[in-house]
Amino acid sequence: MDIDARGPRFGAALTTAVLAVVLITGSFWLLAWQTLAFALGAAGGVGRSPYGWLFRKAVRPRIGPSTEFEAPEPPRFAQAVGLVFALVGLVGFGLGPEWLGLAATGAALAAAFLNAAFGYCLGCEMYLLVRRVTVRAQ
Repeated sequence: MDIDARGPRFGAALTTAVLAVVLITGSFWLLAWQTLAFALGAAGGVGRSPYGWLFRKAVRPRIGPSTEFEAPEPPRFAQAVGLVFALVGLVGFGLGPEWLGLAATGAALAAAFLNAAFGYCLGCEMYLLVRRVTVRAQ
């Protein structure tokens, strides 16, 4: 079943804000929260992430029904990619070197910002590229 395309973009906006604060403060615990959000979105789809829940309960009722839908698999893959970067960031902030945490968090922030500001989902594009390559390889 397709999902409301506005939901992942809303989640990306919140992710952008969280990751920006992580970069400013170096907060391991805030990055741990974002890692959990990515993990839930990767495991159950974006609707099962905390940001998806917030969109569904608080935002969508106020903005009305969607006219644009998308397949759930690309955003779910994007959450998994974000999870990898967040995990690397946790390693950097928790065990060192700190530059690793900053770089991984910055990369995730850049991807989230592109989605939030311009509707361009890097993880979704990666998903489509992987699908094309694997279909051709078979």
